[in-house]
Amino acid sequence: MAALAIERKNLILEKLNKDKKVVVSELAAEFSVSEETIRRDLEKLEKEGFAIKSYGGAILNESNENDMPFLLRQRSNMEGKRKIAKIVSEYINDGDHIFIDPSSTGVSVIKACEGKKHLTVITNSVEVLLELSDNDEWQVLSTGGALVSNYLALVGPKCIGSINSYHADKVILSCKGLDIERGITDANELFSQVKQEMIKSATQVILAVDHTKFNKVAFSQISGITDVDMIVTDIKPSEDWLSFFEAKGIPCLYAE
Repeated sequence: MAALAIERKNLILEKLNKDKKVVVSELAAEFSVSEETIRRDLEKLEKEGFAIKSYGGAILNESNENDMPFLLRQRSNMEGKRKIAKIVSEYINDGDHIFIDPSSTGVSVIKACEGKKHLTVITNSVEVLLELSDNDEWQVLSTGGALVSNYLALVGPKCIGSINSYHADKVILSCKGLDIERGITDANELFSQVKQEMIKSATQVILAVDHTKFNKVAFSQISGITDVDMIVTDIKPSEDWLSFFEAKGIPCLYAE
């Protein structure tokens, strides 16, 4: 199977994330390239923190704090994200002004809101902007800012300044980690700063996260859990989590 270098590297990363290990000879045969080419791909993944080279291949670096590239995250747990998006869409009203962060779940929410009227979407997500590029019914505003290409996200002072100039009815947020003690965390300080500003500039904060984010702590804190008005997830959380949400007065909605 012939593939461009960037496509091949992403497919290797997807396989590594799924199987936890890869073998050079098998990848060379699968992609119809030399073993040396595969070794160079693995070296790049190791430098980016996603892989640890081993004899004859590589293993997944599970201690890595970097998030997977957007296109890979978009393909993971797609059914769970659709379930989350369907629930979130029920709480978005015609005419709402909403912030959407650069998450794959955010893209799913936008798709689930098809049919809503007169929405205003303010986003730092390149993927959301592309998704809505032919939508004449909604007002779509880009925050601007510096592009983080691997994440299709806009960040930095211009992005934050733009967010501060608006007030939204709702913000739909994601995160990499959700922990009772450490709160809501993300992989990158730049992303956390943008999400913090979205929280400050919105009336209602909806955290949309799948079950894999619970009981995890990432590098940079976004906020405490009590800064959130509603949590939406794909699978019923543990009784400890449900008790915590009830004690804090935070509604937790789930698909199952």
